[in-house]
Amino acid sequence: MPHLHAAYNLARWLLRDDRSAEDAVQEAYLRAFRFFKDVRGDDVRPWLLGIVRNACHDWLRQNRHLDDQVEFDEVRDSDMAASAADTAYADPFVLLDHRDLAGRVNEAIAALAPAFREVIVLRELEEMSYDDIARVAGVPVGTVMSRLSRARALLRRSLHDDRPAALRERKA
Repeated sequence: MPHLHAAYNLARWLLRDDRSAEDAVQEAYLRAFRFFKDVRGDDVRPWLLGIVRNACHDWLRQNRHLDDQVEFDEVRDSDMAASAADTAYADPFVLLDHRDLAGRVNEAIAALAPAFREVIVLRELEEMSYDDIARVAGVPVGTVMSRLSRARALLRRSLHDDRPAALRERKA
């Protein structure tokens, strides 16, 4: 299935639950197959991710009572963490530092408001262009740019505030 990884990644970040993300992606692909004949242009990725986004928002509206969602943890839930830990020549202190930083970044992204989290995931993790993000989110490019700017500022502030005191003092 084309773009399945990107669709699932977006859904996990929006819904913060693996099973719900799987359901939303499945629903999105069913919707996409129904309307695939209407797609114009060569790049279906923004169109598909827009459908995934809408399926996630529909799921959230229907399941607002589920406030005890399991938070997605990129470090814990990714194959990348396991492969990094399996590397025989890796320095354990470097791996620990990397895992700590990745965990703090993921927590900071997860703490963002949904509109900011969405554009950060699409731009930084899925490497989409501003135009494509605008198509996915259904907003003007200027809105994408301002949301990204605000999200990045919030992430910088959150990561700076969360640094251990010794590191903050050393950098100051």
